Amino acid sequence: MSRTFLYARCSTASQFTENQTQEVRAAGFDVQASRTIEETISGSIAAKERPGFQKLLDRMESGDVLIVTKLDRLGRNAMDVRQTVEHLAHNGIRVHCLALGGVDLTSPAGKMTMQVLGAVAEFERDLLIERTQQGLIRAKAEGKKLGRPEAIDTTALVQKSKAKGMTQAEVAADLALGIATVKRHWNKV
Repeated sequence: MSRTFLYARCSTASQFTENQTQEVRAAGFDVQASRTIEETISGSIAAKERPGFQKLLDRMESGDVLIVTKLDRLGRNAMDVRQTVEHLAHNGIRVHCLALGGVDLTSPAGKMTMQVLGAVAEFERDLLIERTQQGLIRAKAEGKKLGRPEAIDTTALVQKSKAKGMTQAEVAADLALGIATVKRHWNKV
């Protein structure tokens, strides 16, 4: 008999997985708390490198079902998501994505959906790279300086102001620096 698992992930501690859990319940799935893995970790980290997802893989067996609310819960990289789904399918685990109408991503229709989504993601990434390159070329042609701004020699500026007899508070106000920054550079030589 197949068991149903839920993988709920959010990226930051200020986010919560409760909405994902409620969405799965609303879709009619009854996932036991012991089969729910909630994790706070960036989607840019490969699924196989996430501690919570590893724990999930250790628990699941052939015939089980994994539910995610959206594909980006598995990862943000289309290649990683595809490899994760393929790995699960190879182990006999079906993957259902609610945002895609609950389609089983390991079924023929699900595989086709994954390929289309992967192609779209690759196309969007290529367009982004192309737009970025065009923007850099345009900025250079307009004479804009690219990269980080040049660092100013804060110590020298503070020392010059100190030599003029200014107080630390006056130097901070004059140079638009924090008082802690002025204090840090005050006695440097």
